[in-house]
Amino acid sequence: MRRTIEANPSLFLVIMLLALWQILFWLVGRNALLPPLETILYLARLLQTARFWGHIAETGTAFIVALAISIVAGLAIGLALGINRMTAEVFEPFLLASNSIPKIALYPIVLLIFGIGMPAKIAFGAIHGVVPVAIFTLAACSNVPPIFFRAAAAMRLTRWDLIRSVLLPAALPDIFSGIRIGFSLTLIGTILGEMFGSQSGLGYLLMTAIGLQNIQVIMSVTLLLVLVAATVNTLLLKQDRRLRQPGG
Repeated sequence: MRRTIEANPSLFLVIMLLALWQILFWLVGRNALLPPLETILYLARLLQTARFWGHIAETGTAFIVALAISIVAGLAIGLALGINRMTAEVFEPFLLASNSIPKIALYPIVLLIFGIGMPAKIAFGAIHGVVPVAIFTLAACSNVPPIFFRAAAAMRLTRWDLIRSVLLPAALPDIFSGIRIGFSLTLIGTILGEMFGSQSGLGYLLMTAIGLQNIQVIMSVTLLLVLVAATVNTLLLKQDRRLRQPGG
């Protein structure tokens, strides 16, 4: 049982949430919640409509672009700083401090720069993901044994060869952990961006349903987001563990 839970933590999280959900429904009633089965059936009906798939496509496009920006920019920042230990020690506190800033406070600035629409929610999603990826990448580079750098210097490797042949292979497990965290935070940022500055997407649909007190849509969209996040996170976690195994 324990091994099964460790192998599929997100699956068991979803099961626990469903059980808690049912218990809460029994306690608070239909005015506040829908039961899990009814929500699943309503979500199935939504998935049969072209309009709902249009919202999914809008959110998916914004999220994928934001995640790509987060990964590329985060890796570039982390590797650029991590290639030199002195630079890493100087700039790591700044990265950690920037990660503590409430991102929602930056959203008015994002709207002023990008306006309402796809660019704003992409930017807001990327803001959430890029710093964690950079922090994990920088920490991964700092954990690379110094002998690797001395060997690279002895072989007179170029900076690109050092990154490609030394840093990336040695730091890959920790970098992948950063990407996994970046995935979750980028998704959160994208949905928040749609809730407060968009006219389409799942976040917009969720915010509209909240305004109309449409419990069916609120519960269905939330369930869809939880299922997608839990499924992808499970796959990423399995790959993370595989990379950390000897010979992985």
